[in-house]
Amino acid sequence: MTRHEKILNRLTETLWPVECQLTDDSEAHRGHAGAAGGAGHYSVRIVCQQFDGLNRISRHRLVYDAVGDMMQTEIHALNIVALSPSEIAT
Repeated sequence: MTRHEKILNRLTETLWPVECQLTDDSEAHRGHAGAAGGAGHYSVRIVCQQFDGLNRISRHRLVYDAVGDMMQTEIHALNIVALSPSEIAT
């Protein structure tokens, strides 16, 4: 399983999103000190019912909890756009 697949699996198994788009931005950060250890740079756009009524920090915390230990080893940076379904319906 690739790192990309592993991240997606963690997010979908934990948060059951309506939509989840994960982009590997690592190539844009080649040569960056954080990339030297092999950890990647990613962006995620995730739409999840669980985010309804939560502030931005609480939403991000749920995403970080889902990827857990990967933030220490396989993910150097994670750019998060976390929305509830009602926010994309407008």
